[in-house]
Amino acid sequence: MTEQITFDDFLKVDIRVGRIVEAAVFPEARKPAYKLVIDFGDEIGIRKSSAQITKLYQPEGLVGKLVMAVVNFPPRQIGPVMSEVLVLGFSDAQGNISLAAPDHDVPVGGRLH
Repeated sequence: MTEQITFDDFLKVDIRVGRIVEAAVFPEARKPAYKLVIDFGDEIGIRKSSAQITKLYQPEGLVGKLVMAVVNFPPRQIGPVMSEVLVLGFSDAQGNISLAAPDHDVPVGGRLH
């Protein structure tokens, strides 16, 4: 059973939609990953992240894709990259990560409700 939280706890997590503007192989990562540059619009701006999504995605197919990410965690050093947001996804039956994303075009920077 999952731990219950309050609605106020949920509101503390700032999940926004962003558009990937750059994606590149991250050769220094311990596990296969990509370096991502994501545009979250005027309020949040451009943020960097890394994601272990190499099994289901290619870098060129990621550019322009909308993704959801937690934008209010503190930055975290991942090898030579400072990850500024946590990109969200779900594991499939083989443990490969499928990105969480809106299924319609929405403005970047929009907050999850």
